[in-house]
Amino acid sequence: MALKAGGTRNLHARVIEEIGESIVSGVLRPGEPLPGESQLAEQMSVSRTVLREALKVLAAKGLIETRQKTGMRVRDPAFWNHLDADVLSWRCAAMPTEDFVEKLVEMREIIEPAAVMAAARRRSPEQLEAIGAALDAMEDAPDLDAWAAADLRFHDAVLVATNNELLSSLFSVVETALATFFIMSARTAKNFKYSLPQHRTVYEAIRRRRPNEAATAMRSMIADSRANMRKGKRQG
Repeated sequence: MALKAGGTRNLHARVIEEIGESIVSGVLRPGEPLPGESQLAEQMSVSRTVLREALKVLAAKGLIETRQKTGMRVRDPAFWNHLDADVLSWRCAAMPTEDFVEKLVEMREIIEPAAVMAAARRRSPEQLEAIGAALDAMEDAPDLDAWAAADLRFHDAVLVATNNELLSSLFSVVETALATFFIMSARTAKNFKYSLPQHRTVYEAIRRRRPNEAATAMRSMIADSRANMRKGKRQG
């Protein structure tokens, strides 16, 4: 394994990213041993101190483990911290598998309908304005990247409007995965703004403080996104 050139990037971060990406993408397989510290440090052109600190981070993410007799090994994905922001980012960078996308959809089905119901009950005028501003940005988006960024803002604003700090903190954890999901979903449609009417329906239900309508609209949005992605996959 050779470390990619990183310019001015922090050595510690580069080592974490290089090994982490190699594990999550499958270049390094579960159960596969890593080279010894001295060899790995030399290959990556870093000190053993930097390497050790990076390996501690990767171990905390559940990606590797160290055993006395067998040294460092890649752990089975069952032990990975799948909601870790870096792990999600590396998994998305490796192109999400169909199974991973389905799990993202399931996560959204569990969280987002309940979240919009809470937002419809508790939102403040300022929070509603933030949701509306994100909706306007979606409508005005000139391209797919701008659309995806505005879409993220919309869902973030909805979670903030629940006035539940645990729910709103969840967004920062799954942001990378959702961003990839939104881009994939929009890219498979003929018009990347195809879900704008559904977002507007969610907004209106929150504005009118109608929790059940908001939840129904969100479920419809998620189901339509899943169907659209499946259709795009079949056509591809």
